[in-house]
Amino acid sequence: MKPIPDQSTLGGKEHWTCKGEVKLFLWQKPPASETARKGTILFVHGSSMASQPTFDLSVRGRPHSSVMDWFAARGFDTWCMDSEGYGRSDKSRPINCDISNGADDLAAGSAYIASATGARTLLVYGISSGALKAALFAQRHPERVARLALDAFVWTGEGSPTLAERKKKLPEFAARNRRPIDRAFVHGIFERDHPGTADEATIDAFADAILALDDSVPTGTYVDMCSKLPLVDPERITAATLIMRGEYDGIAGFDDLIAFFKRLPNADKQFTVMAGISHASFQQKNYLGVYHILHGFFTQPQPVYRS
Repeated sequence: MKPIPDQSTLGGKEHWTCKGEVKLFLWQKPPASETARKGTILFVHGSSMASQPTFDLSVRGRPHSSVMDWFAARGFDTWCMDSEGYGRSDKSRPINCDISNGADDLAAGSAYIASATGARTLLVYGISSGALKAALFAQRHPERVARLALDAFVWTGEGSPTLAERKKKLPEFAARNRRPIDRAFVHGIFERDHPGTADEATIDAFADAILALDDSVPTGTYVDMCSKLPLVDPERITAATLIMRGEYDGIAGFDDLIAFFKRLPNADKQFTVMAGISHASFQQKNYLGVYHILHGFFTQPQPVYRS
């Protein structure tokens, strides 16, 4: 068996597409070998950071810190994209870039990936508000999604301590299109649920990467999650679906997720609790366990039914 390449040996490629007049940035890490391609993954980021810090983070002394590299080394064509208002994508329109707008970004990005690679369907992973964007995209474009993984997902918002706290600032978020972020804010992501689930070096590297691209982010996803849930109809999501819930994550209550899970029509579905994980799964100490769960779902054989 050939050894899995280290992440430092894998290069990336930038791409650009348009949603109307809006320019959107995409980042690709191709498979280490084209002869055994396993599928095409689109990673979808959350409310407070762009895509590359989340999915292609390099941390000294932390092997396989980039989830894109880890999957590329195992034969996947990996992609992420910055939603409008984030990172390197266009930030010029005077809108708050809500979840529906983010799903529109995914429609444009998936169309570009299909034209660039020939991939007819995608393996889609979304985290937090990115999970909502991914689910809404899958609801609108079921023909483009082979498998859907929803991490730190929320459906109605019931039983969410994080959203209960966030709602206290809803008038502030609703009054403007962007909100400031800084290093203290990024550290707060890892302190609010269960401190100690991520190491300081990783948090610092994550903050460095986020703040190199943005000092503010759109308010739309916060407004939506505090005042407009539910945004997704589980009965209209036909793709095989994985619900990933961190043991300590405060964004969604178990009952809320189970109610959503029960309504998914495809029998090819899974619900997993990730031990030792709070929010921001790929930046946790137990990140390799998260990779394993996601890899198992993305490589699972399709069920065979008798005719």
